[in-house]
Amino acid sequence: MEELAPAGIPNGNGHHFHHQSSLATNHRLRKPGRVSRPRARRADALASGARVSSEQVQTQQVQQTLTPTQTPCTDFDKAYFHSYAHLSIHEEMIKDRLRTETYRSAIMQHQDYIKDKVVVDVGCGTGILSIFCAQAGAKRVYAVDASDIAAQASEVVKANNLSETVIVLHGRVEDVEINEEVDVIISEWMGYMLMYESMLGSVITARDRWLKPGGLILPSIATLYMAPVTHPDRYGESIDFWRNVYGIDMSPLVPLAKQCAFEEPSVETISGENVLTWPHVVKLVDCYTVTNQELESITTKFNFQSMLRAPFHGFAFWFDVEFIGPGTFSAYSDSPPQQYSNPTIEGSQRTKRANPNKALILSTAPEDPPTHWEQTLIYFYEPIEVEQDQHIEGSVTLSQSRENCRFINIHLEYTWSIFREGVCIEMIILHSSVQVHWCHYSNGKAPNNL
Repeated sequence: MEELAPAGIPNGNGHHFHHQSSLATNHRLRKPGRVSRPRARRADALASGARVSSEQVQTQQVQQTLTPTQTPCTDFDKAYFHSYAHLSIHEEMIKDRLRTETYRSAIMQHQDYIKDKVVVDVGCGTGILSIFCAQAGAKRVYAVDASDIAAQASEVVKANNLSETVIVLHGRVEDVEINEEVDVIISEWMGYMLMYESMLGSVITARDRWLKPGGLILPSIATLYMAPVTHPDRYGESIDFWRNVYGIDMSPLVPLAKQCAFEEPSVETISGENVLTWPHVVKLVDCYTVTNQELESITTKFNFQSMLRAPFHGFAFWFDVEFIGPGTFSAYSDSPPQQYSNPTIEGSQRTKRANPNKALILSTAPEDPPTHWEQTLIYFYEPIEVEQDQHIEGSVTLSQSRENCRFINIHLEYTWSIFREGVCIEMIILHSSVQVHWCHYSNGKAPNNL
């Protein structure tokens, strides 16, 4: 028996082979081989405590007063919101054409729900989604953001002569005041691995505070997937490179290279050819019914069957979101609209792509066009050779960190069996724990590997 003990967090992939388990250390989600800004998911719903009247167009801040149902704004929250004041983060998201155009298409597709109605944009950023809603005929749009980018959003609204329609509120969703019920909530809340940054809680708060019965939430359904992957090119570039460097044997550096490359989860783009099995549904989120308590810890058991013989380098995670009208279906019904043909049930595996016209879907799957979310990979220090039809079983738990709910703790346990002449001669059990950690940035700059 060996224990897989990954050290870390976001970008490097946290799985190493050790004979003793070790606790995860604090690391960052990083992208291999280049420096990038923190794609922190929206600075959306929680900021330094601000209370603003729903009748005010310009952003305002006043002394925060907490009610018994409100949560205080922590130093982690303040640092998180501060990071979203940097324009480059919003530039990266807006330049993701698949993301932005899918949201605009969803707004126009649901124009009947939006025209002459009241909308809340949770984590509005620069205000682009709020303006799309205004262009779709919304009577009033409350654009809420806790980051200082709200001041720029207000200027953008003015520049587009929409100040009578779009009201920018600078503050946390938990703190701002909107003195009417709303018909629609829109938010681009998804983080790496869907749950990283824990911004969905702000959407839940907005829903519970303001959404009318039968109101619309965009996106409506979110699904997180995982699958075993093979990625020999990445392993070769990061590890095998050191075995012969300009004719020099640098193999003593291989253990350090593995640590640097794979100790933390990695955000990068893979293709469908890298995926060894059909994906497994880790979590399906119905935005109309999900609770914050439900998101504190997510556990699922998996049983993959490899479709080919290949080196097994680790696990990949990705997600999709669907934009569906209220009452179209329950997320847990037998036949929801979906991206794949199998029913979307937690713990199930999805197979073929279904007719995309059944629902408007924003997908970050390896076989789909790339987005700024890419995929999140957790690599092993050593690849595992798997045979065609070989089973990989286990479980994964994603839990919010007690230190900071925007961090994710990932615990993986999995086994696979080695057969000879139809007889199981060895079963290998591995354990892995990593912490996906959002970091503090000054002036919007991320450390080298985020």
